[in-house]
Amino acid sequence: MKNYSTGVIHHDVAKAFDGFTTIAPIRHETSYIIDMAGEVVHSWKLPGDLGAKGYIIPNGNFLCSVVTPEGAPMKAAKGGHIVELDWDGNIVWEYVDHNQHHDLRRLENGNTIYLAWEELSAEDAAKVPGGMPETERDGKIYGDVVREINQAGDLVWEWHFKDVDYAAFPLAGDCERAEWAHANTVAPTLDGNVMVSFRHLDTILIVDRETKEIIWQQRDQSWGHQHNPEMLENGNITLFANGMNNLQQPLNSRAIELDPKSGEVVWQFMDPNKWTFFSPIMGGVQRLANGNSLICEALNGRVFEVTSDGDIVWDYVTPMVHYNAIFDGESNAMFRAYRHTADSPEIANRL
Repeated sequence: MKNYSTGVIHHDVAKAFDGFTTIAPIRHETSYIIDMAGEVVHSWKLPGDLGAKGYIIPNGNFLCSVVTPEGAPMKAAKGGHIVELDWDGNIVWEYVDHNQHHDLRRLENGNTIYLAWEELSAEDAAKVPGGMPETERDGKIYGDVVREINQAGDLVWEWHFKDVDYAAFPLAGDCERAEWAHANTVAPTLDGNVMVSFRHLDTILIVDRETKEIIWQQRDQSWGHQHNPEMLENGNITLFANGMNNLQQPLNSRAIELDPKSGEVVWQFMDPNKWTFFSPIMGGVQRLANGNSLICEALNGRVFEVTSDGDIVWDYVTPMVHYNAIFDGESNAMFRAYRHTADSPEIANRL
């Protein structure tokens, strides 16, 4: 096992955005809040192993999903049991969809939107283009669904990826055909539509909530199976470009801000020593209020903050190492990380 220094490795107090950071190791039964010194100041004991994403919502509760054994035969970022825990760790809301995976989030109207799998029919599976031949899962292919439920658990909106033009969305050549097409993020846009990231397509798209038609999309192989697109207040999109491709060597990741109107990158962070910043899977970018960006180098359990000029002003590697069933070994990997100020709705008067 490669050894890393853990804890806070660097902290430029004058330039870093002061606050508290959520650390949620994937497939771990505990999630944490740390301060700028890397000290744990709060934690939640989960009712199971974390599926992928866990984060604090504005009422101070912790929203996440934990793994269930039922559902589609996938293990990458599978959840299945969505839970909302209060500050003391009590379950105050829950919902079960054994096919839920990767992302979930609480919307401003109180509903919860999330990703799920569905088995494609043999007829639909035969139409899926691309990918590595004969890599279906027991001869089957699973497609992605976006579902929105209200507080009562009623399904209020749903979008099936299988309803698109199959020929327009070929799987990347290095991806298995078991999933079409490995959605890893669902996020609301400024105008209330729905943005989805598909790792195995190197594609981000936006779905019109009313018509369910795709109204914007961009595919870029150089992203290398991206994660975590989020729309900023200026309409631009931040994303984590994993860099899993052969277009550039050595393999390296980037944090990107994209102008969706022009399709151009207007800002990016790439470490000058490219190989020192790389997560082939997972990852995230959060734009902070002072213009800095918090970057989750997921597979290495690293979270660091950079200025708009690319200076690293806070650097942390989590020491929370545990057995991870996905990798069948010890790991400190996490799906995402988030920073909140002391007076934010998520934290205020709680620490």
